[in-house]
Amino acid sequence: MTHHTKLLAMAVALGLAACNPAPDADQDPQQQARTPSGVAETATPVADPVERAPGDANAAFSVEEVRQFEAPWAMTFLPDGRMLITEMGGTLHLYEAMSDSSAPISGVPEVVRVDQGGLGDVVLHPGFADNNLVYISFVEGGEDDLMGAAVARARLALDDAGGGALEDLEVIWRQDPKKAGDGHFGYRIAFGPDGLLWISSSERKEFDPAQDMSTNLGKIVRLNDDGTPAEGNPFADQGGVAAQVWTLGHRNILGLAFDGQGQLWAHEMGPKGGDELNLIVEGENYGYPLVSNGVHYDDTDIPNHDTRPEFRAPAVTWTPVISPAGFMVYDGNGFPDWNGSGFIGGLSSMSLVRVEFDGQSAREAERFEMGRRIREVEQGPDGAIWLLEDGNRGGDGWLLKLTPAGEAG
Repeated sequence: MTHHTKLLAMAVALGLAACNPAPDADQDPQQQARTPSGVAETATPVADPVERAPGDANAAFSVEEVRQFEAPWAMTFLPDGRMLITEMGGTLHLYEAMSDSSAPISGVPEVVRVDQGGLGDVVLHPGFADNNLVYISFVEGGEDDLMGAAVARARLALDDAGGGALEDLEVIWRQDPKKAGDGHFGYRIAFGPDGLLWISSSERKEFDPAQDMSTNLGKIVRLNDDGTPAEGNPFADQGGVAAQVWTLGHRNILGLAFDGQGQLWAHEMGPKGGDELNLIVEGENYGYPLVSNGVHYDDTDIPNHDTRPEFRAPAVTWTPVISPAGFMVYDGNGFPDWNGSGFIGGLSSMSLVRVEFDGQSAREAERFEMGRRIREVEQGPDGAIWLLEDGNRGGDGWLLKLTPAGEAG
């Protein structure tokens, strides 16, 4: 399909789905609602999120189908407006929207493609304009069919034919240890305002690693741009991989974003119920698997956060789940009323969730029903909001562009 040929006049500002969302395999096949309510369960009482009907007069945006990719996972914009887009199978694309042209970038490391992982995130170094460094995450194989997330950096060398290559690639970080199994890698990457590198490392579908400081699983790590532990990390005196760790007690972290105050926020999938949005605070333990606002898949109870005040409680929890994936904080001109808002993609909920922040608290303000599994959310240079639909991690997924209602691409 050619570029801009399918404009969905979905003037979408949809309300919360009252029905239970379909299970999301990124979390576990049995993930489902713990309570019948469709309203987000929050750490502190707030007004209900805005609900709107499809196509009403207060529609927020139009959705344009731009191009299809095979199980896309992440994207980022280059300074010239072109995009890097990853596909789970291991292809890194350079995409130019004006000409609707796409070309693969060579030099991607060998990727193990499994049910919930493959080629993952892609971000630019803060000094990309001078050093051309790109960071990618991926599932790396090991001995005895074990695997784990890894992050590599390389220099992006573009050519005159619209393609390019990753040169001088080196793996700078790995999950330790590698595990069997095909899920819960996390491997989201973000650079902070101070230029340090942050990586989410999920617990690989196991309980204990999230509380075990001899591993970097179930943690958020804080590193220098070369992958070495950053100075001042709270567990540095323990040595080993603990020196990387900033926070622990996490489950499956598929979104990292800094707000306008420089605070880091992360969302993670709960077990059966209890998805979370957390403010990430130095040295804090977020409690998994000892506490959760969800339950085990056999319905065995897990104590709620309020029973263990020594653990950091989430700012927002969702039951029924949204299956959060992708995360950005908006600061563009296209939607001025949304400046400072966070946007989270929903997989099983097939939604886009807008979050409002107030200091160290947050609340879900609106939910837009997209009818698609939203894997990634990014802000474009022109202030548009761009999404990746993941195609159920198997087939074609759309690159989508959101512009204010009434405006065409």
